[in-house]
Formats: sequence, C-alpha cells, structure tokens
Amino acid sequence: MKELASLSFVEELQRRNVIRVAVAYIVIAWLVAQVLQLVFESFVAPVWVMKTVLVLLATGFPLALFFSWAFEITPEGVKREHEVDRSRSITTKTGRRLNIGITVVLALSVAYFTYDKLILSAQREAALVEATTVAVAEQLEAEQQTNVKAGKSIAVLPFVNMSSDKEQEYFSDGLSEELLNLLAKIPELQVAARTSSFSLKGKDIHISEVGEILNVAHVLEGSVRKSGNQVRITAQLIKVDDGYHLWSDTYDRSLDNIFAIQDEIASEVVTQLKLTLLNNAPTAKEVDPDAYTLFLQARHLTRQGTEESLNKARSLLQEALVIDPLYAAAWDELGYIYIQQINRGLRPIKEGKILARNAINKALEADPQNATAFANLGLLTMLYDGDLSASAGHLEHSLLLEPTNIDNIRIATTLLESLDRNEEAIKLGRYVTSRDPANPSAFLYLGQYYTSAGLLDESIEAYGTVLTLTPGYAAANYFLSRSLLLKGDAEAALKAMQAEQSAWKLIGMPMVYHALGQNEASDTALAELIEKLEKAAAYNIAYVLAYRGETDRAFDWLEKAARYNDPGLSQILSESLFENIHSDPRWLLFLESIGKLPEQLKAIEFEVTLPK
Repeated sequence: MKELASLSFVEELQRRNVIRVAVAYIVIAWLVAQVLQLVFESFVAPVWVMKTVLVLLATGFPLALFFSWAFEITPEGVKREHEVDRSRSITTKTGRRLNIGITVVLALSVAYFTYDKLILSAQREAALVEATTVAVAEQLEAEQQTNVKAGKSIAVLPFVNMSSDKEQEYFSDGLSEELLNLLAKIPELQVAARTSSFSLKGKDIHISEVGEILNVAHVLEGSVRKSGNQVRITAQLIKVDDGYHLWSDTYDRSLDNIFAIQDEIASEVVTQLKLTLLNNAPTAKEVDPDAYTLFLQARHLTRQGTEESLNKARSLLQEALVIDPLYAAAWDELGYIYIQQINRGLRPIKEGKILARNAINKALEADPQNATAFANLGLLTMLYDGDLSASAGHLEHSLLLEPTNIDNIRIATTLLESLDRNEEAIKLGRYVTSRDPANPSAFLYLGQYYTSAGLLDESIEAYGTVLTLTPGYAAANYFLSRSLLLKGDAEAALKAMQAEQSAWKLIGMPMVYHALGQNEASDTALAELIEKLEKAAAYNIAYVLAYRGETDRAFDWLEKAARYNDPGLSQILSESLFENIHSDPRWLLFLESIGKLPEQLKAIEFEVTLPK
C-alpha cells in the first residue's frame, strides 16, 4: 500500500507538471544568474546586488513548486487545482509546452556556456592579466614616488670633460658610469639607470626638469680635467626641488688614487642623503691605472656598437689584460663583446660561443662575485645553448649578488618571456622602465612582453613611447606594425612597416602584403627576405611562413633554425605569429625536440624578487 501511495504521489506530481516546473525554474534561474553576473560586472555593481538576486531566485523556487501543485492554468484563467474538472484539464497540453520551453532554455544555456568558455573566459583572463599589470604598475609607481619623496633617489649625470683633449671624454664618461654603478649597488638607494641619465648628456636642461624626467630627488654632477697622470674631479650633489647644493668638493689626485676618489664621493652621497645602510657602502676595486684607462676606452667604444668599434674595443681589452691578467671587469667586457659580435652576425656562432664563455669564465675566476659576468653567462646560455634551466641558475645568482642591477634585471625579464611567464615579464619590464624612463630599448622590450601576453593596445602604446623618445629607433616600427597586424589593422600596419629603416622591414613586409591580400607582392618580399637573411633570420622566416598559412614550409624553416642555432628559438613559445601552426601535430614534437614544451618550461625554477 505504501508503495502504491508513493507511486500515486509521483504520478500526481507529473500530472500537475510540478517536476517540469522545477526543471524549468532551475535552468532559467541559472541562465538569468549568469547573464546578470555579466551585466553587473560590466557596470561594476556592488557584490550585495548579485547576492540579493541569488536569494530572490532561491526564494522563488519553492513558491513556483507550490503554485504548480495548487493551481492550474486553464483557458478561463488561473484556478485552484481542486476546482478544475479532471475531464476538462489541459495539464497534458501545458506539459508539452513546458517540455518545449525547457528544451529551448537548455539550448540557450548550452550556447551561453559554450560562448562563455570559448570567448568570455579568454577575455576575462586577458582582463585579469591587464588588471594585474595595471595594479603592479601603480604599486611600482607608488613605491617609486615614496622613495623620491623620502629623498632616497639620485641620478648621476655624465661628468663634463674639461680636458684640453676632447678625446679624453671616454674618461669623464667612464668615471660617471663607475660612480653610478657603485651607488646602484646600494639597495636602499634608487639610482636612475645609465641609459636614461646619459640621454641628457650635453642638453641644456634645468635641474628641476632632470628630476622630473628621471623621477629622482637628487642629482650628482661634476667635471673632470685629466692631464697625463694627474686628474682634477669636481663633484656636487644637488637637491632637485629647490636646486640647493647639499655638498660639493674638488679632488686633485694622481690616477693611482682614482678609486679612492670614487669611494669618497659615494660615501659622501650616503652621508648627505642620510641613508641608513643595511650593509657597508660598496667600494671600488683597485686595478692598474693603465689597464683601467684602456678598459674605459674599450667600454666607450663598445657602446657605439659598430663592427669597427667592437673590434677596437676588443684589442684595447686584450692590451689591458696583458697588463693585468686578473682584471675581472675587462674579461667580462670582452665576453660581452663576443656576444654582441655573434648577435650582429660578425662572428660565427660556434666560434663566438667558445670565446665568450672562455672570457666570462676568466672573469669569474678572477672575481667569483662578479654579478655582471653571471648575467652575461645567463644570456649566452639562454640564446646560444638553448639551456633555459642553466640560464635561470646563472641569472638568479647574478641578482642575488646585485639585486638592483637594471641590466641584469632586463636579461632576467627576457628569460621570463622565454619561459612563457608573460605576466611576470611585464611586471619586471614595468620596473625597468620606471628605473630607466628615457631608455627606448626598455620600452621596446616591454612592448614585446605585452604582445606575448595578448595585450596589443598596451604594446602599441609602449612602441609609441619608443618612437617618441627616439624617432626611427631600429625595430620599433616593425614591432608596432606586428601588433597592428595581430589586431587586424593591415592598413595601419603597412604605414608603420614602411617607416621601418632597419633589416626588420624585410621580415615584416611579406606579412603586411599577405594581410592586405597582395599575394604576389608578399611572395616577392618573402623571396628577397630568404635571399638576404637565410641564415641570420631562419627563425623569423619560419613565423612569416606560419603567418601566411604555409605550414609545411614553416616547419622546414624551424628545422633550419634549429640547425643554425638561431637564438630566436629561445622565445618560440611566446611568439604569437606561430599561432596558425599550433594545432599541427608537428608543433609539439618540434617543441619537445628543442626542450621547449610547456611542461618542460614549467619545470624550470626561476624566481626573481624585485628590490624594495
């Protein structure tokens, strides 16, 4: 009897459409909640609004069930269930309508769910990255402003060469850079990076403008007069907000005492800025004065970056190392020159790798605490060994030794991009631009990190900053055009690419013409690219072909890039232009062959902690 009663009750629930109403209510309530959540997020509604909606939907559920049990919809209107003649009841017809309604709502729910997962989810993820990036940028800016207000920031401007021989400018510039590097080792002091400080060289700018451009509270400037073995150095520390001279002094010494002068100036800056150091103030390492002079000349030439200047710098460093075979900075600079020669195609990769690694290892034998040498070893290992794990170890140790070294942080940021950790790369990239705000290269790299993260508007803004700082800066228009291509704006991409004056234009034009539907022009441009840059740009040719949809040729050129040991392969996972071939089975197989599978990269431990 109990079993029959139970069955009878279930049948009555079915007859009165209570079960159908329950299903319909749940499906409709879910769909309504999803749509309202999207609307509320768009209008940044308070959290309590959505909570109230959920409470109302939950409260309505038992009411809907009670209504379907106690009432029936008839042609004459809504009546209580016991008032309706069973022979004239239309609950069966109402049930069929409910079935149709439930089917329609379920279809809408599935469509919304698919749309949410395939499109809205990606948009939310991008928005989250963007919001995180903005928050990090605001935090960095706030911390930077706090340091400025607290007076813990300084820019070292290039000291003026007062020597009768203008060729001695390498010495005044070198001394300024040595002082900057010395002060930059103090974690408690924010020091504007060399590139930004030296960008103001020779410009007639008021001291308050210097503070605004470089975002510092103090400026160290001075002059150098060198004659034979004697040198006169004048230095002065100026407060930016009122132009008040906190301190100045003049040193008349021989070159044998140049390192003591650097230490005295750094010590006086610490005293005047009332810094409470966690460790002792750093001191300059003494070397033979003649070797030191040759080193400064070589570094001055290295900055010029031409084939001739790099060769001259290499010869000068070799002379310095004959005088002082244990001169660590000279060995490290020599290793860096070999890396630059490889990068510019001026020396074969295999030969350059051996020479660079030997020089850097010599630097570390002479000075095991040389942070720059560890960073250069990390760069060499990343680009030309393809060993990102070993690179991570070298760079971590470099930043442990000198956590505030901007150049080393910049290399670490490139490694983060290679590891496909774009959010972290952006965070460090923003830090670098905050410390080096007049350096177009810093913004060019930041733009690339934004592109890798899919933040195309932010990347376009970064490239715009590059071109504002240095109109015509090499590769800036190329990368700007690439972001515009990825956004689908082929006309604007063409205009930007036509403004590019470097070899990057050869790489970009085949893609721009392809996007414009000018296939013949694209083929011609691609043939020119292959003819002129086959070995130097095999990796780039591969992503040009991938962008054009030529999958087989793209993989052929990736294999060539691997044979040529193309350094571009270190960043293959973050390169957006390979997207067309990601679904091809050969993609993962190739990544595995070069050790760049996502799971392989995730297994690499690399932690970068920004200095406070």
